[in-house]
Amino acid sequence: MIKAVIFDMFETLITLFTEHTYFGEDAASDAGVDPVLYRKVWHENEKDRTTGKMTIEEGIGETLQKLGVYSDELLKTIVGKRLFALQETFDQIPDESVQLLQELKKRGIKVGLITNTFSDERNLIRSSKLFPLFNATRISYEEGVLKPDPSMYLSIMEELGVTPEECLYVGDGGSKELFAARDIGMKALQASWFRELAFEPHIPCPVLPEFPQVIRQLDVLDHLS
Repeated sequence: MIKAVIFDMFETLITLFTEHTYFGEDAASDAGVDPVLYRKVWHENEKDRTTGKMTIEEGIGETLQKLGVYSDELLKTIVGKRLFALQETFDQIPDESVQLLQELKKRGIKVGLITNTFSDERNLIRSSKLFPLFNATRISYEEGVLKPDPSMYLSIMEELGVTPEECLYVGDGGSKELFAARDIGMKALQASWFRELAFEPHIPCPVLPEFPQVIRQLDVLDHLS
C-alpha cells in the first residue's frame, strides 16, 4: 500500500514553459554571444549552482566573465529577466497540481519533494503555495547533492517514515530520477502532462517505456494501490 508520494518539481508539478520564458538562448541574446557557446560555458558551473556552492548571480557572473562580456548592468539584466520568468511560473501553478497534493493529504498519504534547483528556484519553491503541502523536501541547493544520488531518496523516506515499497515517485524523467527511484524499490510514474509545451532546444525527457505514463495530474490517484 502506498503511504507516501514523492514528486519532482519542474515539468512535474509546475512547468517553465509558461507564456514568458527565459532560457540560455535568451541570456545569450542579451549578452550578444552565440547561444551554443553561451550554453556550453553556462553548463560548466551547473553542478556548483545546483549543489549550493554558487548562487545564480555568481553562476551567471562567472559565465559572462568567461565569455568576456561581463558588466554589472548585463548581470543585473539577465538575473532580473530570469527571475521575472520564474516568478511567472510560480504565479501560474496549475490548479490540478494543488488539487492533487491536497487530495493525497486528505487521504492520509504523505507528500514529498525531491528537486534539483538553483538558488533563485529554491527561494521561489519555499515561498510558493505548494511548499506547505509537502511533509518533507530534498532540495539539491540545500542538500549539496543531486538526483539521481540515492541519498536524496533514502533520506526523505526516512524522514517520512516509509519504506521504498510504500513509496510512489512521480517525475517527468529528467536526471534519471525514475530509474533511481525504481532501483531503490519505489514504484515510479512518468509525468507527461507538460510534455507538449517544450520547444527546441529544450527537448523533454523521452517517453520511457519502462514506466507507466500519466497524462493528467489527478491520474496519479489511480496508481496508489
